[in-house]
Amino acid sequence: MSRDIWDPATYSRYADERSRPFFDLVSRVRADDPDYVVDAGCGTGELTVTLANRWPKATVDGFDSSPAMIGKARELDVSPRFTVADVTTWRPDRPVDVLVSNAVLQWVPSHRDVIGHWVEALAPGGWLAFQVPGNFDAPSHLAIRQLCASKEWSDRLGDFDRGRPVGDPVEYLDLLSGYRCQVDAWETTYVHVLQGDDPVLTWISGTALRPIFDRLARDEQKRFTAQLADLLAAAYPARAYGTPFPFRRVFVVARKESEGEG
Repeated sequence: MSRDIWDPATYSRYADERSRPFFDLVSRVRADDPDYVVDAGCGTGELTVTLANRWPKATVDGFDSSPAMIGKARELDVSPRFTVADVTTWRPDRPVDVLVSNAVLQWVPSHRDVIGHWVEALAPGGWLAFQVPGNFDAPSHLAIRQLCASKEWSDRLGDFDRGRPVGDPVEYLDLLSGYRCQVDAWETTYVHVLQGDDPVLTWISGTALRPIFDRLARDEQKRFTAQLADLLAAAYPARAYGTPFPFRRVFVVARKESEGEG
């Protein structure tokens, strides 16, 4: 996961909508006075700062595989330490009391193994909290797959199909229960109301389209996005108040058992 799959400027355009699941997630973390807190896949760092504000006595670290995102995070000039690292290889040098991951693991095919490593890294009684998009059957992703498989693009993009890279809440409940964790798992469908022209295209341009753009020249990117915009406009018709954009997400909060529990 070393490639820049996020565009900071485009990603931040819908910062409020993207940050709401983070706050819904961490609100279920009941850690009182953690010593070490990690934000895995911290992006531009603004949400990591809220962890430092919540637990001011803790050491707070954030890391991300995207140098562009970490570059923006370091501009904040605040107390969390921000580094470039890959979630598949990152290992802490001390036990972690709270480990948060917001909308990252969907990019990691081996993320179930990563979750196991993260549980091992937790201190006894430590907390793991992550959320991932669960919208891979949504019209936006179906439109991308349809266009990639079309006659015009199949030779370049016909193999691009990420399928359903994440599990449902019960799968993660089963997985983490096997690691002797107490698990709270659920899903939520947010209905974001997006503003502006081609807002769904703008939303996915910051993330889902980045791997596709890596395969296309600049003029091809423009042609692909123009065709995709038509499909998305039909799938997500605008209303007078904006464009409703349903977005399902899967949440997991797990507490590692302390010694003597269980």
